[in-house]
Amino acid sequence: MSTYIIRRIFHSMIIILIVSLIVFLLLRALPGDPIMMLIAQNTNMEWTPEMIEALRDSKGLNDSLPVQYFRWFSMMLRGDFGVSIMHNYNIGEQLKNKVVVSMMLGLCSFAIAIIVGPFLGIISAIRRGKAIDNVVTIFANIGITAPQFWIAILLIFLFSMRLQLLPIYGYTLPWVNLGLCIRQSILPVFVTALGPIASTARQTRSSVLEVLGEDYVRTAWAKGMNERKVLMKHVLKNSLMPIVTLQGTMLRQIVGGSVVVERVFVIPGMGKFMVDAMQGRDYTVVQSVTVVMTLVVVVSYLIVDLLYGWVDPRIQYD
Repeated sequence: MSTYIIRRIFHSMIIILIVSLIVFLLLRALPGDPIMMLIAQNTNMEWTPEMIEALRDSKGLNDSLPVQYFRWFSMMLRGDFGVSIMHNYNIGEQLKNKVVVSMMLGLCSFAIAIIVGPFLGIISAIRRGKAIDNVVTIFANIGITAPQFWIAILLIFLFSMRLQLLPIYGYTLPWVNLGLCIRQSILPVFVTALGPIASTARQTRSSVLEVLGEDYVRTAWAKGMNERKVLMKHVLKNSLMPIVTLQGTMLRQIVGGSVVVERVFVIPGMGKFMVDAMQGRDYTVVQSVTVVMTLVVVVSYLIVDLLYGWVDPRIQYD
């Protein structure tokens, strides 16, 4: 097991290195010059070519691409994400604030999805063909196919503009104002959790139906075991493998959050932070956020791989 974990950590480091390099090069290939955009924001002064060149040099953009990359990556390995090109703030300090916001919303959404999704899927499977099955199926299809921004706008129109029950935008940390935090979180958490709930419900339904058709389950029914014992002892654990895989992919939302949801509800999280930086061609911010999100993804998949061993003891790690 320890050898497997070390090997996976090594692979994860290579993935992060490759992703950081690709993002670094792609950003430089995009049209638009961050220095010229920065100058456009400061129209109250006249810029000479010498001043522009000095500004570009102070931002480190006159160096060759290999020098720029290795300087940024080596700083990041030391925990220093650098300074924003456009706004001159410390990226590490900003990331701490954005990560907290996205984690608060992401953890709430993930907790709701991991509880409600499997529950709906199990109920739908054991009541196959009944009214509850049809309701869950319709709900799951809507949750998977409906665009997040469309659902978010509808909920804002209904609960914020018409009924005036919930705030339209913004986010307040719970230790600042708990009541306002709960009210501001209801809509974005619901919108973020809707897709994962629907996907998990459908996957759980399919897995449970497949296991219910196995011979050992039919044998348990024939022995007269009650429904709860059959479900808990024979069905659930043997249908968990695809569900665990799906939950692992959802772990990415804990930090990454939903770009669409954060933009619609004007939530200052990682998603909005990334979009704003992209629009301003703020290279260092986009690179740093991408690395953090990549780290979350590789860690989530490592957790999923380790959970496989608990769900299915036949899996061996070498």
